[in-house]
Amino acid sequence: MSRVNLLIRGGYVLTMDAAGDIPGGDVHIRDGVIQAIGINLDAPDAQPVEASGKIVAPGLVDTHWHLWNALLRGMSDGLPSADGPDRSGYFTACAGLGRHFLPDDTYAGTRLAAAEAIDAGITTVHDWAHNVRGREWAEAGLRALAESGLRARFSYGYRAGHPNDRLMDLDDLAEFASRWHAYSTDGRIHLGVAWRGTGGSNPAMRVPRRLYETEIMAARDLGLPVSVHACGPAAAAGQVRTYAECGLLGPDLQLVHLNNASAAEIALAAQARAPVSVSPWTELQIGYGQPVTGELLAAGLTVGLSVDTTMLSGNADMFAIMKAVHACANGQARHEFALRARDVLRLATIDGARSLGLGAVTGSLAVGKRADLIVVSADAPNLGVLTDPARLLVTAASPRDVELVIADGQILKRDGRVTALDVPAVTRAARMALDGVVARAAG
Repeated sequence: MSRVNLLIRGGYVLTMDAAGDIPGGDVHIRDGVIQAIGINLDAPDAQPVEASGKIVAPGLVDTHWHLWNALLRGMSDGLPSADGPDRSGYFTACAGLGRHFLPDDTYAGTRLAAAEAIDAGITTVHDWAHNVRGREWAEAGLRALAESGLRARFSYGYRAGHPNDRLMDLDDLAEFASRWHAYSTDGRIHLGVAWRGTGGSNPAMRVPRRLYETEIMAARDLGLPVSVHACGPAAAAGQVRTYAECGLLGPDLQLVHLNNASAAEIALAAQARAPVSVSPWTELQIGYGQPVTGELLAAGLTVGLSVDTTMLSGNADMFAIMKAVHACANGQARHEFALRARDVLRLATIDGARSLGLGAVTGSLAVGKRADLIVVSADAPNLGVLTDPARLLVTAASPRDVELVIADGQILKRDGRVTALDVPAVTRAARMALDGVVARAAG
């Protein structure tokens, strides 16, 4: 793939920036950067792309996604058998099957997720890699991200089924950090840490304080952003309070879920300026309860949206995620305008980028920012008209309406077809890899 010189002409431009909306606007991109935004731009050396009657918007931003286990889509109940799945549940199935992953399986799963992200108009992903079984597994995931063309945070984590009384591989983490230039693809991918924190909500899964403090301090000594699952299920209530009491909250610590955080804990997170990621579909499906997006925003927290895991949710449709967040927030508040569609679109674009420390790089369309954007067609019957573009993206659009996807100035999807990856080859490889995982798990 190479960076393009394009002039996107005549679209309804949702900048999600101070410039506001520009109906009938043009966007000129070159050398991976947005060069100009306006009306009737002059860029004679650029290839024109007609966007009249279409929506031009920032690429969507995912803030927490276990890309590797896209290979296990639909298997949260465990291994299938003649009597049906074993009903082991997501966490048991994820750990049980994850133990049997080889590096090529991580590559196949991550590449499958990346292809879906591109198709869905997601240009930035946060790969929460919690099955790093060794350096080869991490490198396999990074190779898939590099090949995809997506912007990403790769959060180096522990391995599925990691013993609670043993540190994650901090030496390997330090080695990755020291050689990160070899993996960063000129800054398109940055390194973070997927932290266990206190561990699972089950007391048998708790991580001793001396271990979880050692892990987060090692990440901070390396200057890396950290992410942790916190207060998701009711049994995990109090985790944010624990981190506050240990002095571990901060703007470099992303908190994921918070469905069962108390008002006092939400206030502690806001005081520490910790960003938050919410994943409505998986939180509802696994029984964490309703997402608490409205409460988080009311407290002044920076919130981003999350696919989390397609092993549970089934797909990575960020439009559906926006719609769920919108509906849940207004339903909980019993008010039609408690959370407006444009507010939700901010969560999926500029606020999501800010939650990952990328607000100066992506998430909105502004001169000087990296060229991460999508063009959405209104031709399909689920749209058909172009009324309020922000509301249409949140309530009506779907991945099939995404006509063009550009990340870092490279075309990843064009004319409604993923071009950055060979999708049939990606799905064939995923099926073959899954066959191997299942065979090893069953044997």
